[in-house]
Amino acid sequence: MITIPTNAKGLIFDLDGTIANTMPNHFKAWRHAVTPYGIDFDKELFLSLTGMPKAATIAKLNELFGTDMDPIAVGVTKDSYFNTLINLTEKIEVVTNVIEQYHTKLPMAIGTGSTFKGAKQTLKIIRMQQYFNIVITSDDVVHGKPHPETFLKCAEKMKVSPDKCVVFEDGELGIQAAKTAGMMVIDINKYFKTEFVK
Repeated sequence: MITIPTNAKGLIFDLDGTIANTMPNHFKAWRHAVTPYGIDFDKELFLSLTGMPKAATIAKLNELFGTDMDPIAVGVTKDSYFNTLINLTEKIEVVTNVIEQYHTKLPMAIGTGSTFKGAKQTLKIIRMQQYFNIVITSDDVVHGKPHPETFLKCAEKMKVSPDKCVVFEDGELGIQAAKTAGMMVIDINKYFKTEFVK
């Protein structure tokens, strides 16, 4: 069970791997998209890039492996494969229990590296869309995680000071972004372990 700090005035949730157990499917989809380019996309590499928008992930992979992948084409391949798996998505109950408990008691927002369309689809599948009026996605920011812009926009929309916000995150880059924003962080990995299958 997750305990919320007593001085919290607003709650911000990452989506993939935090509210929705989408990470195994994102992992499979990324492997499907980049393996043809000779990239060994293993779990450690995947976790180190978690939270980045697609184009930034592909740019980083090009830099790491000396490849010249087209961000649009590879992104489309990744999304198409992911969409064949998306209906298998389940909610992460240790986190969704917190959302249900604090709904109407504290302002809440989602801060995700996903697109608005992707976030909306995921929330609908796990039946959590009714809890969030504020959803900040990669479509709303110039700088993705680990830059703090995503979470700072959430705080601004909630009208809560950053130091009174608690961020729920599973990704290294997201945790870094929350700390840079001066927010409290709850690392979901301490409460939920994602199982990865190649």
